[in-house]
Amino acid sequence: MRGYTYQGESGTNVARARGIEIPMSPKKTYEVLNAIRGLPVDRAETFLEDVVALKRAVPFRRYNQEVSHKRGTGPGRYPRKVARSVLQVLRNARENAEYEGLDADLLVVKVAASARGRIRKASMPRAHGRATSWNEQTTNVEIVLVERKETE
Repeated sequence: MRGYTYQGESGTNVARARGIEIPMSPKKTYEVLNAIRGLPVDRAETFLEDVVALKRAVPFRRYNQEVSHKRGTGPGRYPRKVARSVLQVLRNARENAEYEGLDADLLVVKVAASARGRIRKASMPRAHGRATSWNEQTTNVEIVLVERKETE
């Protein structure tokens, strides 16, 4: 993920932010980003804070094999680590929008995309002087906010 995947509307009503090679699961990140895509920024932040506090579950639509149902969402989980990281990128995009002079109350999450990052290689010590390779997945996250039109 070299640049932004979203190339359109690079005008005055767009703000964006990226998180590169964050150590978290790409599959869980996919589900969290699907849950916040299209929401106003305030609601998206509230949703992610509720996930971190274990109040609301993220619905798992694609990677939901053997995932138990949660009240009101169907199959879902509470990916706290991913929600914290995505919340940090979302707040960064919001700050970028305020710096560019956009109205923070009218911002909507237009693009929420993720891609697999590099795999960090490590080894875990085992008994009798042996070692097992242990790979840590990383994820690239991109969030683009757009200022919606005021309805008067």
